[in-house]
Amino acid sequence: MSKIQHMVLFQFKSGTSEAIISGLFDELAGLKSLCPGILHFAGGKYASPERMNGDYTHGFLMTFDSSKNRDIYLPHPEHERVKALILPHLENVIAFDCEDNS
Repeated sequence: MSKIQHMVLFQFKSGTSEAIISGLFDELAGLKSLCPGILHFAGGKYASPERMNGDYTHGFLMTFDSSKNRDIYLPHPEHERVKALILPHLENVIAFDCEDNS
């Protein structure tokens, strides 16, 4: 069974404070203990010297043990709760999942 890498990039609205962003990432990190099958969470501010991020300043990666548990996560009440906290602060968002066969 393949793991699933769930990548999300955020472009926050102008004026969104670092304190708010930090709190939102704390909420995201907390999902690891609330939703089944999340093996890993990492996220934060863009940190590459490549400067290929466009207008996206923050992002996160979640590794799921299976597509089944990713599919449970997407409509999970805790995910929906955190998503409702984040969306009002976003100008734009990209979500991209891929299989990890390693």
